[in-house]
Amino acid sequence: MPERSDSDSRKLLRRLRDVLATPGKGQERLDRITHLIADNIDTDVCSIYLFRDPETLELCATQGLKKTAVHKTRMKLGEGLVGRVARTGLPVNTADAPGEKGFRYMPETGEELFSAFLGVPIQRVGEKLGVLVVQSKEARAYSEDEIYALEVVAMVLAEMTELGAFAGEGGGGMGALHKQPVLFRGATGQEGASEGRVWLHEPRVVVTNPVADDPLTEIDRIRAAVGELRVSVDDLLAAESLDKDQKAVLEAYRMFAHSRGWLRRMEEDIASGLSAEAAVEKEQSAARARLEQVPDAYLRERLHDLDDLSNRLLRILTGQGKDTGATMPDNPVLVARNIGPAELLEYGRKLKGVVLEEGSVGSHAAIVARALSIPMVIHAERITTEALNGDQILVDGDQGIVHLRPEDTVARSFRDKIAMQAQAQQRFASLRDLPATTKDGVTISLHMNAGLMADLPSLEGSGADGVGLFRTELQFLIRNQMPRRDELAQLYTRVMEASKGRPVAFRTLDIGSDKVLPYMKPNDEPNPAMGWRAIRVGLDKPGVLRMQLQALIRAAAGRPLSIMFPFITEHGEFIAARSHMLREMHREKSLGHAVPERLEIGAMLETPSLAYAPQAFFDMTDFISIGGNDLKQFFFAADRENERVRKRYDTLNASFLTFLQFIVARCAASNTKLSFCGEDAGRPVEALAFAAIGLRMLSMRPASIGPVKALLRTVDLAAARAVMDKAREEGAETVRPALEAWLQKQGHI
Repeated sequence: MPERSDSDSRKLLRRLRDVLATPGKGQERLDRITHLIADNIDTDVCSIYLFRDPETLELCATQGLKKTAVHKTRMKLGEGLVGRVARTGLPVNTADAPGEKGFRYMPETGEELFSAFLGVPIQRVGEKLGVLVVQSKEARAYSEDEIYALEVVAMVLAEMTELGAFAGEGGGGMGALHKQPVLFRGATGQEGASEGRVWLHEPRVVVTNPVADDPLTEIDRIRAAVGELRVSVDDLLAAESLDKDQKAVLEAYRMFAHSRGWLRRMEEDIASGLSAEAAVEKEQSAARARLEQVPDAYLRERLHDLDDLSNRLLRILTGQGKDTGATMPDNPVLVARNIGPAELLEYGRKLKGVVLEEGSVGSHAAIVARALSIPMVIHAERITTEALNGDQILVDGDQGIVHLRPEDTVARSFRDKIAMQAQAQQRFASLRDLPATTKDGVTISLHMNAGLMADLPSLEGSGADGVGLFRTELQFLIRNQMPRRDELAQLYTRVMEASKGRPVAFRTLDIGSDKVLPYMKPNDEPNPAMGWRAIRVGLDKPGVLRMQLQALIRAAAGRPLSIMFPFITEHGEFIAARSHMLREMHREKSLGHAVPERLEIGAMLETPSLAYAPQAFFDMTDFISIGGNDLKQFFFAADRENERVRKRYDTLNASFLTFLQFIVARCAASNTKLSFCGEDAGRPVEALAFAAIGLRMLSMRPASIGPVKALLRTVDLAAARAVMDKAREEGAETVRPALEAWLQKQGHI
């Protein structure tokens, strides 16, 4: 394999393009390609390995190895030298392949004759498709020029694979991309199930012309496009609304855009025969592979910057922009890497579901999805590379599973599930106006959680007794600047009017942790969940807190007002926050404004410390709401954003229930109203357990009120309590098995 010139490279790519343009089956094309490459670059062996499934590589074509090994030689990702290339996305170049660490001998191939080995990944923007390998009897390392030539060829193969050039029937070729059913296992962002068609939030650009005839024209195109990109980035930086930290982020972004090395490498790719678009994707893929191996989290994060820049550049080159001309389907399911709350709100209730590659259960997008009652699955890795606009998709938010292009049998059983859920909702609707009164005469007050005006219609429809938690931070999160007092007052007025006399508990601004305002300076905290957040921010920045309290008082306009302060950890914090509220009440009254006819000031109990506050705290506060999501994370020392640990600890753990009982007893001693707010309150079995230990008010998402009410109305609370007490006395770690067995025996589940 001698040193190659640019013209030689271009000739090879043109021949490769001609082969691919020739009619034929996928296997025939693969065979012709390995023969062409081996002949043109004068090597003994050329082989193509493709993925049969995400973990398995298969020898699909070869020139030089035994033909009988084709479609029979397979290896796992990471196994052997070929598997190493596929796993890392980086070339492996060795003069002595058998002596290389991790070498796997495959006698059926006859490769024992060949010493030199060069393998390069066939990959496309993070999507691993296979490995291109050349081998030689001569024991030597391949040169940088030779490696580069093979990478250029691999890039073209990747693009042609994406376009389905190697699809074949039966054992030959490979399965057509974007045609097969795919199952994605993610995590629940919002419960529920739906069927629809894919709508890509940021559709990727598909390169249809990987090989170019005129490198000079292509270089002019890439230079013009990069120039346009740089101007757009500079314009972003020139915006007056940017603060210091936003500018710092954009400066790093600008550094990528103005990188001479980036442009030079793309020009070299074009000189070798690639089109401008293919050159962009080649460098994007190579940078991804390098950065994914870097242990530094900051540098890995820069990968998103590079991806975004590359995608912008591709859209400039193709003239597509974000509008590809595709029409949104009637039942769209949004598929994206990630999405902000404002963008998700723009889509609104027209969406049937949301599927994200990233995200978290506490993300802004997840909160909005809950507010809109849209099923959401997060951590569905690689779905943006696999899905196409219009593909059939099934979203199972309950299980955190997504079926893309499902088989008919899967789709039918999924529709049966949706139909059963619809029937259940109809049954729950008949209970809407009935109280959640148990068989032994105990009434549990069921409230809903909200955060948007879009939530409020559910107040009537769900049969909720009121709003147990109105999240005020969403109005701060979905805009680029601090909202004004009069804007907030108008919103809170509309909320109170929409509640039609039902109680609404407004939680003051709960930011920090996973909720960072785009216009506030971010804090580099090692553990933000236990850092500067919620009431700590409010007490340190009293201007924001006071502005919000004034807006709430003015919105009440003489009506009753309930507010609660989030993340109170000790008595002193509540005294300070309450003092702010009382001062604003006095101020508003002295200005001649109407003040609430009745004021209730409460606290959210989200840390174990508050349960042990002095009795004076329980006497002072008008009501307490247990923030179940945060309390559970701090009780078990299990980060609720960490999928590895968050599901490890059961809400019905005997220790946790005993702790909740302790809180119930302390509130009862001071006659303080107590509620439980969080995802667990909306799960019927958990809701029953909470009611059994003495909680008389639960707040949950609107869709959960029906199922919870249906169960509570059929059970004897004292009998349920007896079952739980017996399980704890017998040393059970969790009362769930005993409680579920009892419910099953009673015919309730």
